[in-house]
Amino acid sequence: MTDRPRFYLTTAIAYANSMPGVHTLYEVIGADAVARWHRMQGHETRFLTGTDEHSVNIAMRAAEEGRAPRDFVDEKVALFKAAEASLAISPDRFIRTTDPDHIASAQEMVRRAYANGDIYLGAYEGWYCPSEGFRNPTDVTETPRGTICPNHPEVPLQWLTEKNWFFRLSAYQERLERWFEDHPDFVEPTYRKNEMLGFIRQGLEDFSISRAGSGWGIPFPILEDGSSAQQPDGTWHPDAGTIYVWYDALINYVTGAGFPGDPESVARWWPADLHIIGKDILRFHSIFWPAMLWSAGLEAPRKVWAHGWLLAAGGERMSKSRGNFLDPGDFVRAFGTDGARYIALREVPFDRDAEVSWDGFVRRYNADLANDFGNLVNRTVSMANRYLAGERPDPRAEGTSVLGTGWSTTLAAVRDRFDRMLLHEVLAELWAFVGDANKVVEAEQPWVIVKAVKAGEEGAEARLRGVLGDLIEACRLVALAAAPVLPTVAPRILAQLGYAWAYGADGNGGPALLDELRWGAHAGEPGQLTAPEPLFPRLEVETADA
Repeated sequence: MTDRPRFYLTTAIAYANSMPGVHTLYEVIGADAVARWHRMQGHETRFLTGTDEHSVNIAMRAAEEGRAPRDFVDEKVALFKAAEASLAISPDRFIRTTDPDHIASAQEMVRRAYANGDIYLGAYEGWYCPSEGFRNPTDVTETPRGTICPNHPEVPLQWLTEKNWFFRLSAYQERLERWFEDHPDFVEPTYRKNEMLGFIRQGLEDFSISRAGSGWGIPFPILEDGSSAQQPDGTWHPDAGTIYVWYDALINYVTGAGFPGDPESVARWWPADLHIIGKDILRFHSIFWPAMLWSAGLEAPRKVWAHGWLLAAGGERMSKSRGNFLDPGDFVRAFGTDGARYIALREVPFDRDAEVSWDGFVRRYNADLANDFGNLVNRTVSMANRYLAGERPDPRAEGTSVLGTGWSTTLAAVRDRFDRMLLHEVLAELWAFVGDANKVVEAEQPWVIVKAVKAGEEGAEARLRGVLGDLIEACRLVALAAAPVLPTVAPRILAQLGYAWAYGADGNGGPALLDELRWGAHAGEPGQLTAPEPLFPRLEVETADA
């Protein structure tokens, strides 16, 4: 146990039915940046991501390939882990819904709901999407080629009639309304919260939490007569069926906190501070999930953040089947780990949809990283080496430096935008400051000042040292503040500036970041710069085929 503030954040878990795309990894990149921001502040941070492996679609895909579902998902999970590693994603746990502790957790949640009188037997008749689950009549779309799930139009719907266990969501109607009203920041952005509150006020319907006769899934732990479905030999009675995939998947968040086997861990980490999820699954996370938790005697999460989608040209949603899929391998090979992270979070607003293109990514990389920041660091280090023999001068006092005065405003904005999950604006604020630093280079022209120094002009040397000290400090501060997004490049920048990197590979273990982000935090400490090294090689071809 520690006295440090704790922060527990999660992403949605991805279906392990195919290789990941950039659009599926986008929220994980953002969540990783948020986790690093908290770790570098000294917060005890727990970051959970992983895979959802029990959908009917997965069992169908595995059968088509003549493989066992577990073998199929193991292969796909390896692809997700490799893609996340290439992007320097560093979760504290990568959870799989096939993990033994998650199976125990999901079954315990069912038992608690049953003991609380919140589940009952009923009959389900309606559409079922193998990729998403049971669909209400208002959740499907009629088209000339038939009824489709709008989120998975290429997946044929199934008409099901079967006996299921249902969860009494309707019993939580009033409590959910009060929760939304009493916790106005529970769902963000605000317009998403208003959508969910409107849905609640239309009247909530109970939902199915089991599937009959499905062999691939977590065994439902209760038989129709209310007795345990576990047999004397430890196996599960096949007549009990399995837990419905969405009920199973949501529970991963409490599994990751230690539920039910480690009560001390649950007390430490639950409720989650932040669920980061896509807008299409907000209803499950902000309405179904709190009711499930309350039924089990647990608290609701503190915040659910719904980001938008990466859209292809013309506003079409990205997917492998549509052929507008961006391969994360191509993405990282083209832009590097940090470049890929930066352009994903800078090009796509974290609070809404955005059309993206490969050309737009290339332009953003070249403009922001190669030209603006990479060039600033390179020029600054080169000039300090050439004009001061690599000695690191101190920056001028905050009140006597244009950059020093501007930094306090920039830092306040960065902290505010991180708190509000506007990650694209975090980077916009930092790069506006990079632009100010580049303007200082052009306005002050150190290469002209050094001539005055050689000519013996009074005050020229102090001015040269002050200008270069300010520029070095600006590079240090931007590198540190952007380190949650640029985790592998930031240490290289500080090394060029003659500073040791005090943080671990995941952002843990160093001094409190906000102390380090004070202008002049290391003034008076001697240091020697190293030779400049290229950070973001310019991509010469503005148009490229991903």
